[in-house]
Amino acid sequence: MFENLSGKLDKAFKNLKGQGKITEINVASTVKEIRRALIDADVNYKVAKEVTDRIKTEALGQDVLISVSPGQLLVKIVNEELTQMMGGSKVDMQIQGDPAVILISGLQGSGKTTFSGKLANMLKSQGRQVLLTACDIYRPAAIDQLKVLGEQVGVEVYAEPENKNAIDIANNALKHAKATGKKIVIVDTAGRLAVDEQMMNEIEGLKNALNPTETLFVVDSMTGQDAVNTAKTFNERLDFNGVVLTKLDGDTRGGAALSIRTVVEKPIKFISTGEKMEAIDAFYPDRMASRILGMGDVVSLVEKAQQTFDEEEAKKLNKKIRQNKFDFDDFLSQLEQIKKMGNVKDLLGMIPGMGKAMKGLDIDDDAFVPIEAIIKSMTKDERANPDIINGSRRKRIATGSGTSIQQVNNLMKQFADMRKMMKTMNKMGGKRAMANLANMGGRR
Repeated sequence: MFENLSGKLDKAFKNLKGQGKITEINVASTVKEIRRALIDADVNYKVAKEVTDRIKTEALGQDVLISVSPGQLLVKIVNEELTQMMGGSKVDMQIQGDPAVILISGLQGSGKTTFSGKLANMLKSQGRQVLLTACDIYRPAAIDQLKVLGEQVGVEVYAEPENKNAIDIANNALKHAKATGKKIVIVDTAGRLAVDEQMMNEIEGLKNALNPTETLFVVDSMTGQDAVNTAKTFNERLDFNGVVLTKLDGDTRGGAALSIRTVVEKPIKFISTGEKMEAIDAFYPDRMASRILGMGDVVSLVEKAQQTFDEEEAKKLNKKIRQNKFDFDDFLSQLEQIKKMGNVKDLLGMIPGMGKAMKGLDIDDDAFVPIEAIIKSMTKDERANPDIINGSRRKRIATGSGTSIQQVNNLMKQFADMRKMMKTMNKMGGKRAMANLANMGGRR
């Protein structure tokens, strides 16, 4: 996500490396590179110019402290300006009414239906009663797709396949929600290939009939400046409450999507990556700015972990680690939890410094598949007692998992090394172990 922009901004900051002070000349040169980086990333030209003008003014108006280099100071200023460009602070959804109605809008192919499923899953995980409503009466597979997603996340889907009146369907869904105690109704609407009058009239009619507390505009981050133009058109007709950026994990420059906040003056509320139902995040401008600048996003990483990992299970696992009883069943369980957190490359990118280290690397989520196959080809006794896995057992496991003996050997070695490290940490105690790891990380 935003790899090209991150790389070019990093290159721009190198212009100030080794400089003892900020001058009009070195700032002008760096700001020029920053503007070029933003425009290359498809940030709206007017927005890019306004942002870089503010960066230049702010940089020239500050004295560099002895303990802070000009490069560090400019990174701080750019971080603040990117944060402001994307809205400044997180804006929550307004969920009011009985039931509350959330209307989902956007172009065809923007990811509206998938996002509706993700949003339903997120709200359900918060303990809310949710009803998904299929109001796309034009795309034949839309109702089926929403039903599949609803079944996947355990949320009821209201649909009337034979009814070709979206407003009637939505009103009937509200009645059904009240009758069944659902507190939130998410309405998935029809997309279109281009903004046309008939379709805009329909969704405008839906909004007037339903009076939703939230109208969200879903935009495909890969569509470039067209995304900004479409957002303007939709906002003029719907006056939506917020924007959802989808497909941020794709091969995209992404800057156009970030320009939307400034152009339409509506907050970005969610970002969505991939097809997994858990791959949805509230949008925090400051955290996104930090990630773009390669500074990581540890807060979001910790929050994802807290949402995914069961506290009681974590206590049991911690006890097993202290008793040196961590086995392959535990390892497999942890892999499943990590996969639920989202795209692996995005997760690693949240760790400060990892974004630059992974530049150009293709980290595939399917990398876990051979590991899972190997562990699942072990017997119950082998998983619980890895030490009994001898040469003949390894050959059988490799055959059963469709992998090579070398892959099995590599996993066994890595698992043994991990158990040794856990054992060492137990002996040293928590604080001392962490200090030792920090020292190891500082060595070159």
